[in-house]
Amino acid sequence: MKSEGAARERTARPASGKGWARAAPGEPLSRADRVARGKDARVLAPLESHAEFTPDEWRDPVGLLLEQANSRVSELVPVRRGRMLVSPFTFYRGAALPMAADPAGTPASGLRVQLCGDAHLSNFGAFASPERRLVFDVNDFDETLPGPFEWGVKRLAASLAVAGRDNGFSTKDRRQVVLAGAEGYRKASQTVDPAPTPGPLACPLPAILAHRDHLRRQ
Repeated sequence: MKSEGAARERTARPASGKGWARAAPGEPLSRADRVARGKDARVLAPLESHAEFTPDEWRDPVGLLLEQANSRVSELVPVRRGRMLVSPFTFYRGAALPMAADPAGTPASGLRVQLCGDAHLSNFGAFASPERRLVFDVNDFDETLPGPFEWGVKRLAASLAVAGRDNGFSTKDRRQVVLAGAEGYRKASQTVDPAPTPGPLACPLPAILAHRDHLRRQ
C-alpha cells in the first residue's frame, strides 16, 4: 500500500496528462483546477483501493489507548473506560486514536483538509447557526487536525456500520445506511464547490429530514 507521504509526492505530477495550474500563494484554485486535481487523485487512489486494509502485525488498539491515558486527567480515565465498555459502538466512539492509526497506512489521494478528527455518528447534530437557522453538521472539533479527507469519511462510514450492527440492523440495511452517508458527503461537497474558498458543509435540518423520509420510503 502507498503511504500518505508517497501519495502527496505523486500529486506533484498530474496523472491525467492535462494537469492543473498552481495558484499563487494565498490564492485558491479555480473550480476547473480543483476538478482536474480531483481527477488526478482518482488515479493516485482509485475507489477500489479504499477497500484494502491489512493490519500491521504490531497493531495494538488497547496499547494505544493505555499509552494515551498517560496524558489524560487520571481521575477521568476510569470514567472514559466505563463508557467505552458499554457496547462496540461506545468503544469505537472513544477510540479515535486507534481509528486514526488504522488508515495511516492506507491509500490516500493527497487531498488534505482540516479534519474533524473524530467524525463518528454521535459527533453530528442539530444546532443554531449565526444566521439563526437550524442546521445539521459536525458539532465536536476538539480533536481537529489537518489530514487526508479519506480519514474522516472512513471513520464516519465505519461508525454507521458499527452503530447499525449494535442496533441489530441487517447487513442489507447497514450497507444502505453507509452508502447513504457517503452519498451525503459527496453531495454536500458539491454544494460548496463553486465557492472561491470552500466553506462549512452545514446542511439545513429540513433537508436532512426530507432525505431521511426519502430513504425510509425506499
